Amino acid sequence: MSIKANLQEVLAGITKDVTLVAVSKFHPNESIMEAYEAGQRIFGESKVQEMAQKYETLPKDIEWHFIGHLQSNKIKYMAPYVTMIHAIDSLSLLKEIDKHAKKVNRTISCLLQIHIAKEETKFGFSFDECRTMLNEEEWKKLDNIRICGVMGMATNCDDQKEIREEFNSLHTFFKEIKEEYFKDEESFKEISMGMSGDYEIAIEEGSTMVRVGSKIFGERIY
Repeated sequence: MSIKANLQEVLAGITKDVTLVAVSKFHPNESIMEAYEAGQRIFGESKVQEMAQKYETLPKDIEWHFIGHLQSNKIKYMAPYVTMIHAIDSLSLLKEIDKHAKKVNRTISCLLQIHIAKEETKFGFSFDECRTMLNEEEWKKLDNIRICGVMGMATNCDDQKEIREEFNSLHTFFKEIKEEYFKDEESFKEISMGMSGDYEIAIEEGSTMVRVGSKIFGERIY
């Protein structure tokens, strides 16, 4: 199947209130343009240099989402154009994003990455670490970032019950901190969870944003 057909198949299984981030990392501009010409406008990348090169050469109405683990010394390269950063796992990272966003007179949308999987290799706040960070309220002083929700990745396994429970735990946590810290913030509405292998379960468990790559573009090109 073509990228266009793959994209249409994925979109057919997504409700209108769920945003599709087409994960284009490691795929060439030609593949992105095929999805773009089929109507897709939001793309996800995990390498700052690769995303910058694509930003420079592809249509400017594309929304670029950074979905990888972010090093603070790379923020300045994406600050002028990135739409959303999905993987915030520390207050210090929020401060750095705020600093560089201020320099280019932008407000950058951010998601708090929560560690919900059993794999130790995945990044993110624990629930308690996130609560502590929010309680300390330093983030409220940052004028050039906007916390829009949470992001999480389930354990990479075939146990659908476990995956569902992990996604459910993130949805429950989102509702808790929405009520406690973001009750009056309309922009705090995103639960970014679900990838090519589990996005259907994620949507059933309350995801508002899915990150789908191989189901659209095929296997990655390294």
